[in-house]
Amino acid sequence: MFRKVAALALAFLLLAMVIASAACGRQEDGMDGEGKAAGTRDISASLQYDGVERTYLLHLPPSYNGEDELPMVFVFHGGGGGGEGMARVTHMSDVADERGFIAVYPDGIDKNWNDGRPEINPGINDVAFISALIEELKSGYSVDAERIYSTGISNGGMFSLRLACELSDKIAAVAPVAALMGEALSHACTPPRPIPVMFVMGTDDPLVPWEGGDIGTDRVYRGRALSAVDSVSFWVAVDGCSETPVVTELADEDPGDGTRARREVYAGGRDGSEVVMLAVEGGGHTWPGGEQYMREAIIGRTCRDFDAGEAIWGFFDRFTLDSNESGDADA
Repeated sequence: MFRKVAALALAFLLLAMVIASAACGRQEDGMDGEGKAAGTRDISASLQYDGVERTYLLHLPPSYNGEDELPMVFVFHGGGGGGEGMARVTHMSDVADERGFIAVYPDGIDKNWNDGRPEINPGINDVAFISALIEELKSGYSVDAERIYSTGISNGGMFSLRLACELSDKIAAVAPVAALMGEALSHACTPPRPIPVMFVMGTDDPLVPWEGGDIGTDRVYRGRALSAVDSVSFWVAVDGCSETPVVTELADEDPGDGTRARREVYAGGRDGSEVVMLAVEGGGHTWPGGEQYMREAIIGRTCRDFDAGEAIWGFFDRFTLDSNESGDADA
């Protein structure tokens, strides 16, 4: 028992090293905002904001030509991680290449995001930084301003929920993974418009409990979150969705992964919005379909029945900033 608690206590610290080592190698291709240069399409860049150099990795899909405006997805790392490692763990750049959107992997200060929990970077205005970064990228690249989205894991997922609360004039929809609504944020969140939200959450997450409450461990306290049920209910109320979900069991594509997934859709929200819970029975603090970035004993199981990146894009692709529902793609 002591060993398990100690292992969990170190998880957030180990995440920094594991995610950093997971970062894939890339070439600098010198591509400008017109996207004219040939190369790998991975660009390391920075933005001076509030006196600090803020860094990020930008991935342009092969379909980017500098003329046609493409959707853009922010992918936020968890506490202790980094943008490059997030790209490797999630395979989100592969989804971007196939589906034709720009992927952005920013780096948090001290490897964390101010997601509204008073314990995490309380003096850093990350919402304003992302707002400024959106404007920077819109001015330098062909971005569809009506189709900008946010996802992330853990701390990055909770930060996506904060963006839904405070930056809904620029973010069309969000999809937190292994993350729930922060307790403190739930008291301050009053978005001016309905915003589609999809949760991807494991029922056996050892760091962000499905039942809510304290995040982390006795040794590494990271604030508190609402339960999965209450997190969904919060956004169902905000968006005015039906309180009765349509539930679909996903196919058990990998019976050996120890997980099963189901989709709960709370439809009928204002302006076509909806709330979705992709619940992974037996799933841990992981990105379904992604890399098992730590031992199962520390973070739990990774579901192999579906790919979170594909599911997230399927959800995003249905909504725009102007008129939420834009299509009928399956999430």
